[in-house]
Amino acid sequence: MREVEVVVIGAGQAGLSSAYHLRRTGFEPERDFVVLDHSPAPGGAWQYRWPSLTYGKVHGMHALPGMELEGADPERPSSQVIAEYFTAYERTFDLRVRRPVDVRAVREGVDGRLLVETSDGIWSTRALINATGTWDRPFVPRYPGQETFRGRQLHTAQYPGPEAFAGLRVVVVGGGASGTQHLMELAPYAAATTWVTRSEPVFREGPFTEDVGREAVALVEERVRQGLPPKSVVSVTGLPLNDAVRQAIADGVLDRRPMFDRITPEGVEWEDGRRVDADVILWATGFRAVIDHLAPLKLREPGGGIRVEGTRAVADPRIHLVGYGPSASTIGANRAGRAAVRDVRRLLAAEPVAA
Repeated sequence: MREVEVVVIGAGQAGLSSAYHLRRTGFEPERDFVVLDHSPAPGGAWQYRWPSLTYGKVHGMHALPGMELEGADPERPSSQVIAEYFTAYERTFDLRVRRPVDVRAVREGVDGRLLVETSDGIWSTRALINATGTWDRPFVPRYPGQETFRGRQLHTAQYPGPEAFAGLRVVVVGGGASGTQHLMELAPYAAATTWVTRSEPVFREGPFTEDVGREAVALVEERVRQGLPPKSVVSVTGLPLNDAVRQAIADGVLDRRPMFDRITPEGVEWEDGRRVDADVILWATGFRAVIDHLAPLKLREPGGGIRVEGTRAVADPRIHLVGYGPSASTIGANRAGRAAVRDVRRLLAAEPVAA
């Protein structure tokens, strides 16, 4: 049993932002706080992105607080660029991330402390910043006949790049940014592509202004205040209508069909008798928050989510969720890390430390 004031779970954008602000305000790593990360190396979820997602294709990657990401080659894979950046960041600010460490459960301890059970033993803490993101919980909806499909089914989390689909008939499911990116990459390689979504995709004209961003974040914040599972910010902003997307629409690549009703051994079918034969079904259907380890604390509301005010779990002020709901973006994670540390310091009655 090791005791600290704060445990941070996760070393992606949200976790590193939180650790930076803890360090900056006087908390010492290993003595006052510890960062636990299940990945074998720095980079958060970015290290698992597909090779064709180059840094130049990444939308809205914001630098971590206190250190800019400069001089990155836009043609290099984002997984390499950002992993190297995170590595340098951890070293520069001496964050001493422990990895690989799997967090199995967080339970009530004694004297108002929490017990964090991990593959590296048990940590006793007065406060917890949960920054586990969503990458480890890909979501695939269930459809009749799914288990009979003779081809390959995979999720965005396993997407290997477009070359793997050369000469194949591919059904891409999902109306978000990943689905459209996959389709535009696949089209030159695949024998045929079919795009299906549950609802008609909404394309956004014009720049993504601060006002648009604030409105989107407000909609997601309202969901988590009500204890509902959060939606992504992208889900309420629509898809950006840039030149590449316009060309893909004109070429018929982004020709959306409504969601199919069943999966057959050979492909997918609709109730009206339409069918598409396929070799691959690619589920670009998003992710869910990785929060099962918090289950012993019984934080979930009847709606299925954790009710959050700012970053604080309403049911337990010792728990802060960073990178959850409205802060599930790189810029949102930065701000949420700062806000969580501010509230944690108040909770622990820490003396302010000059910046």
